[in-house]
Order: sequence, then structure tokens, then C-alpha cells
Amino acid sequence: MVRIDSGYLPRENPCAQCGKPIATPEWIESGPNCIAYLWRCWACDYRFEAVAYFDKAEPEALAA
Repeated sequence: MVRIDSGYLPRENPCAQCGKPIATPEWIESGPNCIAYLWRCWACDYRFEAVAYFDKAEPEALAA
């Protein structure tokens, strides 16, 4: 699991089955161009994953 600034965590995502809000993801995994969140609803015990894919970032120019 990666460390992520908690200010950037998604919050109050609705459960995909019962619709109740889930406070924070149970698990976060980050790849080179994506980030995946595992959500668990404590009300109905449903689990689901949400994945965000990003464009490849161009390397930043280094100062000479």
C-alpha cells in the first residue's frame, strides 16, 4: 500500500449496492499511470474497486 496525503483521498463514496456513503477506501494501490481504491460497505458488507487511469505524464525538464 502506498502513502497518500489524506487531503487527496476520496470521501463519502456511495456503496455500489445499497447506496450508503462509505467514509474512506479500505485499500489504496498506485501504479505508474493509475490508482485503485478498494471500498467496503460496513452496512451491507459489499466490496468493490474503483480505478482511475491518468495520461502518461511527460518528464519534467531539468534546469541546466
